[in-house]
Amino acid sequence: MSMESLQDLFVDQLKDIYNAENQLVKALPKMAKSATSPELKTAFENHLEETRGHVERLEEIFEKLGEKPGGKTCKAMKGLVEEGSEMMDEDAEAPIMDAGLITAAQRVEHYEIAAYGCVRNFARLLNHNEMAHILQQTLDEEGAADKKLTKLAENINTEAVQPTGA
Repeated sequence: MSMESLQDLFVDQLKDIYNAENQLVKALPKMAKSATSPELKTAFENHLEETRGHVERLEEIFEKLGEKPGGKTCKAMKGLVEEGSEMMDEDAEAPIMDAGLITAAQRVEHYEIAAYGCVRNFARLLNHNEMAHILQQTLDEEGAADKKLTKLAENINTEAVQPTGA
């Protein structure tokens, strides 16, 4: 793809995020299965549903742009998902596993917050106001997911500090 305008970069970055979200649709069920905290498991399951909605919103934006969503692999998300998979492969005590899963999930959320913030700004500059609104909605949800993980980490990380059997 030729990168000659902000519009080209906008479409390119949307394709990157689209691929990232689809990678998460596959990863989140595995994270939910590995979580031992019922609250964390539920948070992952709820975020899976939200993520599916993010994919649908992106598809709506691509349709408005007259573009196809595929054709790009988000290497950053691929690496973040691989790190999360490594954590799930560890032989860890329950609260340690959950703390590691939260760490992996928050890295993902922070990546998504950065990515959605950038494309939302591009949309505003390009006068794609409706798309900017849609992207802001997703950005708000990603921020809320990060805050939820932070709240869950307060208890889970405290449990992880306790020696086994204490």
